[in-house]
This record gives sequence, C-alpha cells and structure tokens, in this order.
Amino acid sequence: MRTRFAPAPTGYLHLGHVLNAEYVWGAARLLGAGVLLRIEDHDRERSRAEFETAILDDLDWLGFAPDILPTSAFRAGRCDGRQSDRGAVYATAAARLQAQGLLFGCGCTRTELATAPRSSSGEVIHTGHCRELRRDAVPGLGWRVQMDEGVERFDDLRLGPQRQEPSTQCGDLLIRDRLGNWTYHFAVTVDDWLQEIDLVIRGIDLLESTGRQIRLARLLGRQTPPWFLHHGLVMKSDTQKLSKSDRDTGVRDLRASGWTRAQVLNAARAGAVRDLNRDAATGP
Repeated sequence: MRTRFAPAPTGYLHLGHVLNAEYVWGAARLLGAGVLLRIEDHDRERSRAEFETAILDDLDWLGFAPDILPTSAFRAGRCDGRQSDRGAVYATAAARLQAQGLLFGCGCTRTELATAPRSSSGEVIHTGHCRELRRDAVPGLGWRVQMDEGVERFDDLRLGPQRQEPSTQCGDLLIRDRLGNWTYHFAVTVDDWLQEIDLVIRGIDLLESTGRQIRLARLLGRQTPPWFLHHGLVMKSDTQKLSKSDRDTGVRDLRASGWTRAQVLNAARAGAVRDLNRDAATGP
C-alpha cells in the first residue's frame, strides 16, 4: 500500500500541514504502507522555489522521512514528485480525454463565471454552454472535461458512506486554465493514479472534491479508486481554518522563535484531539 504527503509550495508549512503529516505517517506505520512525497506546484503564479526549500527543511527537522522520493531527490534537481516537472505526463493524460471526445475549450471570462449558477456550497457550476460550442482545447482557452449526470459513491474511512454528483457540484471540470496551468483536480488525479497511490489522507475541506476526482480517474483509465480518509482541521477560529499567512502557526516561524520539534508535534496533535472530541460530541 502507498499513501502520500503533498504540500503546495505557495507558502510555508503550518500546524495544519503537520497534523496532516501525523495522519499520513501514522496510517503508514499502522498499515505497513510507504509514503511518497509530492510537491504540488502546478500553480506557477503562486508557487515559489524558496517555499519548496523551506518545506523540505521543515520535513527533515520534524522527522517525517518519505519512503518514496525523499527530500534529497527534490534538492538534486528535476524530480518526478514535483508537478512542474510532469508537464508531459499531464499532456498525455489530457490526450486520452481528447481521444474520447470529452475535452473542449472554454472561453468563459471571470465576469461570466461570477454570474454562473452555484452549488449549495457556493461553488461555480459550469453549465453546458461551452460544451455545446465544442471549441478545440488550445492555448489561450481553459480546458474542460465533460461531466455527465451520475452519482459517485465511496466510503470515507473516517466519515463513512458518501454520495456526490459532480455535474451538480461543479459542472464540466476545468483541467487546465487559460494561462496553461494544470489545475489541482487534474494534476492530483493523474498523479494519484500513475504514482499508484492506494490511500489518500487529507483535510475535510477537500471532501467535496472526491467524487469528481474518482470520476475523472475512471475516465482516464483507473479501474479501482484509492481509499480516502478526510480528517478534521486545525482551526484559527470556530469558522476559519489556518492559512499560510498565519505566521503564528507556521513551522518556520515557530522554529525561529525557539519551539522544539516536540512542541510543534504536540501542538498539531492537540488539533487532532480537538477533532476527535468534536466527533464524539456530534456522533457519526
């Protein structure tokens, strides 16, 4: 079995990432699984090399050692775990969708999307307008995959049975933006498939993305989806999760202020305890 830890270098690691790492490496020890390290820098506008370096340094300091693609592999240069080094892989995957007639160009502007229908969670639902035009998926346009009606069902290892319908959550799924950036949903789905990830462990804020990723993986050719476990978050307040701008919970800043490795890990584990207490209070 194989799982992964996959931070994005758009900022420094914070206690929320440490909590995720605790879940990932804890599950790997329990199940005898290997941990793959992936740097998800598909967003070329926001990703920075200095953030990647800091992430690698923090992982080494915290003692989270990947079994597949260690931190030294990223420091050596080009690495198959870095999404910006996998452009050809994503292009090949997109060609598979093109061959099935599922890929088309989208010329919608931000203004047009701002007035588009939204799901109950506030997410934009891309309707069939661009699908009907059937523009070619070429540079300068967004690339979307046709998401037909249909329910995706899966069992979350923590939350139990789930039911999602991508067509009513997001509509036709954007896989590449007009600037040429591969999107999170596409890159992570391709990587989890081709890097043979059996278990995806991530925060509950990504739960609603699961059904569309299962659908997309099946369209690409993955026969059996990975298992999913969505854990709670370390919260800044009752309604606001931590962000990479919260320097008071950033590992880099905590280290600079004199925190020990044990103190950082304990602070993240305290977030896990609060998460378990919420589960006990609210029930399954």
